[in-house]
Amino acid sequence: MKKNFNPVILFLTISIFGIVNAQVKMNFKFDIPYGNNQDVGKFVEINGAKIYYEEYGKGEPLLLIHGNGADIHSMGNQIDYFKSKYRVIIADNRGQGKSELKTDSLTYTQIAKDWDGLVQFLELDSINIIGWSDGGIIALKMGINNKSKIKKIVAMGANLRPDTTAVNSWAPKSVRERDVEIMKKIAKGDRTQNLNLSHQLLGLLLNQPNISHKDLQKIKAPVLIIGGDRDIIKNEHFVEIFENLPKAQLCIMPGETHFTPASNPELFNEIVYRFLSKPFRRPDSNWTKWKR
Repeated sequence: MKKNFNPVILFLTISIFGIVNAQVKMNFKFDIPYGNNQDVGKFVEINGAKIYYEEYGKGEPLLLIHGNGADIHSMGNQIDYFKSKYRVIIADNRGQGKSELKTDSLTYTQIAKDWDGLVQFLELDSINIIGWSDGGIIALKMGINNKSKIKKIVAMGANLRPDTTAVNSWAPKSVRERDVEIMKKIAKGDRTQNLNLSHQLLGLLLNQPNISHKDLQKIKAPVLIIGGDRDIIKNEHFVEIFENLPKAQLCIMPGETHFTPASNPELFNEIVYRFLSKPFRRPDSNWTKWKR
């Protein structure tokens, strides 16, 4: 079965990214109906909300965490690739896909707690994590919280703060304009769409996260910070995150964007698998440290 994923809902169920697929061609056609697979899909109540998740493959557990306004299906390229190598576990984040919202103030902290709850429910001794966009932020927060034993983290297109020191200025400007439109509709009593959810998702982008360098120092697991050289996140911000992690590697992919996991999954998956499958190393070019 093949399903065409609508790029309009990728990272936000609003029109901001509706033109993305016209500029950056992304693949969302899979033989398996990821995100709507009745053979493997399950619900579990975590922190007062029903969370929907699916599992594929066997072996070492690997969590896949999707971006803002997306769902399980958006990471189908990663499920396809990694399910032959790992026990892939992927969920719809709170309020997205099939998972319940059950809050009027959605936070990355809450979503991270939900994921830690899922890890506990599944009785996973240790995990690896691949997070894309918001998923990368959530992965970092799980590392900071240290509630689950994490072997390695891959954070694709993540940021520490929502301002223009971290994010290219056109992004928050566009998000803010859309949020103003939504609030006007809500004020007029418009109930034709789930405007409250859209407002909360936009709030994540506009007001969160707020992760300090001190917070990053709490992450014990090796982290791969990865992004495109024309990402939503500024290149210098990727470097900032990398430089403030105890154990990290940095990859800024040439000629790539925020959407590489779907537009060039071959490149993305290969880089990520190399990081996950090989022992962590952080060599140094400083020959003055080398023993003679």
